[in-house]
Amino acid sequence: MTANGFTTALWFDGQAEEAAEFYVSVFKNAEIGRIARYTEAGPGEPGAVVTVEFTANGQRFVGINGGPQFTFDEAISFQIHCDDQAEIDYYWGALTANGGHEVQCGWLRDRFGLSWQVIPSELTDLISSPDAEGATRASRAMLSMKKLDIAELKRAFAAA
Repeated sequence: MTANGFTTALWFDGQAEEAAEFYVSVFKNAEIGRIARYTEAGPGEPGAVVTVEFTANGQRFVGINGGPQFTFDEAISFQIHCDDQAEIDYYWGALTANGGHEVQCGWLRDRFGLSWQVIPSELTDLISSPDAEGATRASRAMLSMKKLDIAELKRAFAAA
């Protein structure tokens, strides 16, 4: 990884490597980078993972095995802008698998507790349209969904 730009650091309780492998399996343009392990100097058990660098969709991350002191919550989430329903379905299924769960309005939490918003690329256009009535109908439709349905959002927007 280079010294330029931003890297998102994610705090895990011993699951950093497992999480990195999971995210690399879900996203394109993804790979595991350097893995740092504890040495005899400690403070962890020698050989245990301290950090793991990875990219997912070209975004840089570092997973840190920091312990149980901190956990993820919805105050931070990652938006995945999807071009079509198949892409929404793919990410929704992959990220809710094996212990993830659906939340509301396109939000979900994966099995590590990280929050994601799986949204159609045109969602903002629909809910912030100058057509206030259409935007209201699309917003109401969105608020009634867990996984977003592009066709239903467009139908709601266009309904008279």
